[in-house]
Amino acid sequence: MKFGRVIGTVVATQKYDGLEGVKFLVVQPLDRDGNPTGRATIAADATAQAGRGHLVFVVGSREAAQALPDVFVPVDLAITGIVDEVDREGARPGPGAARRRPAPLGRKDATRTGRRTATEGG
Repeated sequence: MKFGRVIGTVVATQKYDGLEGVKFLVVQPLDRDGNPTGRATIAADATAQAGRGHLVFVVGSREAAQALPDVFVPVDLAITGIVDEVDREGARPGPGAARRRPAPLGRKDATRTGRRTATEGG
């Protein structure tokens, strides 16, 4: 898996059978610090929710096709997730990165579900 930023869309009036309804987006690969690296490429959106400006992770090769509803399609890059936040020790925040600290592990889930977690003693 690698990070990328969606920078555009592709309109295709004719698609291979099995790719109907799948969006194609232009993705700029990013390095470890969130800076653009290499050439932008086209990826099939397996999430069906990514859009311009989203930070995404992509998979390539055979795994890309397996992420789509019909696994026997000619796709070699697919968006398999939309990234909400990246938190790395000592990392500089990239453009558009959240500047707040995430909740401690376990607390966020407890707040959302109303259940206690092991980190809360319960």
